[in-house]
Amino acid sequence: MLAAWNAKEDLLDLLALARTHADRTIIAERLFRVYDRCAASGLPELERLASTVQTWWLAILAFIQTGITNAGSEGTNRLIKTVARDAYGFRNPENQRLRTRCATTRRSRGFLDPA
Repeated sequence: MLAAWNAKEDLLDLLALARTHADRTIIAERLFRVYDRCAASGLPELERLASTVQTWWLAILAFIQTGITNAGSEGTNRLIKTVARDAYGFRNPENQRLRTRCATTRRSRGFLDPA
């Protein structure tokens, strides 16, 4: 359990470099620490984590260097799927589309204004 927690913390340390304009050597050191921790643990879950990081490394590196993420669009897609699932069974498909549109534009209509 401790090995998994430490590997997670090492990965978070790597991702924390986003928007800091970190040097390539610092990024490489933190990436090596993640890989080393995963390999030294001998746990198949952490080996799979290291494999996933390696597979997605170009996208992870782009995030670290630019700080740009698609979290907003992913959140909107999740909301659309959830609302569409809730509206399943409406007899009129237009009502289902309207309900989805209303849910995804609430903030721009002022309903979620924190002030």
